[in-house]
Amino acid sequence: MKALFPGTFDPVTNGHLDLIHRASNLMNEVIVGVYKSPNKSPLFDAEQRLDMVCNSISHVDNVSAVIYDGLTVDFARKIGAKAIVRGMRALSDFEYEFAIASMNRAIEVGVETVFFVTSQEHSFISSSLIKEVAALGQNVDLWVPINVSEQLRGKLELRDPSTGE
Repeated sequence: MKALFPGTFDPVTNGHLDLIHRASNLMNEVIVGVYKSPNKSPLFDAEQRLDMVCNSISHVDNVSAVIYDGLTVDFARKIGAKAIVRGMRALSDFEYEFAIASMNRAIEVGVETVFFVTSQEHSFISSSLIKEVAALGQNVDLWVPINVSEQLRGKLELRDPSTGE
């Protein structure tokens, strides 16, 4: 079965990657959909976000990434995905995710939403929190891939924590 894992990925985190790996173990193919035009103003443009995702998943054979726009369920149908993968970090995510899944099912009955409970070690990680912590000069290497940490430092013009430069 082909699944779509959609998101803004601004930036991709180790929590996202954990979900991608877990989904790839259950699905024949996982497409990471990098949403082009989120309502919020992303730090990175869609191509930069796609590049960070691709660099982070290049070792996983049945996972690829693309940029998309429009309704997620429409994109899932277009690519032939039968499932949309979503992660839930906490109970507070449930109402929002339930509403989105219900709307998607009303629009396209042939696409199911599959929820993964985030691993405990990643439960507090969000892209927004990572950007805030990085902008305040803290090292985020524990929560994002090294290529993402480097991109964040460059975008935010911060020093490399390992060299001080």
